Amino acid sequence: MPKVGMPDIRKPQLVKATMAVIERVGLHSASISLISKEAGVSTGIINHYFGGKHGLLEETMRAILRELSDTVKIKLSGLPADAHQQRIIGIVNANFEGFQAENKVAKTWLAFWSYSMHDAQLKRLQRVNEQRLLSHLRIELKALLPDEQANLVAHGIASLIDGIWLRGTLNPEGIDAEKAREIINDYLDKQLAFYHPSSL
Repeated sequence: MPKVGMPDIRKPQLVKATMAVIERVGLHSASISLISKEAGVSTGIINHYFGGKHGLLEETMRAILRELSDTVKIKLSGLPADAHQQRIIGIVNANFEGFQAENKVAKTWLAFWSYSMHDAQLKRLQRVNEQRLLSHLRIELKALLPDEQANLVAHGIASLIDGIWLRGTLNPEGIDAEKAREIINDYLDKQLAFYHPSSL
């Protein structure tokens, strides 16, 4: 966590620099020296406010997670409360469009996923993000399916989001948000048809 007193203007500047350097050279080669040069600040500032590379990576991931959370909220706020299937797709879209689909953000996500397997604090952040996604999905799915099945389908959609997103970031052409929407809608339609066959 950054120390209290870190100028607000510096945080986005350093987060942006961290992502740019990770995109260019990868996480392991993304040294404090390279990041500070990219941001136009001294290495001392990073070490003082973030305690080094690990703290800066944590703050970078917090910034990305906040952006994702805000995007989901914006998507949902523009949809009727009873448009549950549309709201599910809104949640899906938030994971594949705009900021989250930028190459530098995608590469930082991949680095974060890898790093979090061996770091308790980053693993906790990943867990919070996972639970937030599942919670959003369950809220909408419980209006359409029995509780047990809603939970199962929420996990299914989350797995599809992660898998499609991972494949997209490793593809030179990037993430195909339309294809992601098509695949997840197909999965959801089949789940709903199984429990509500008479509605077809």
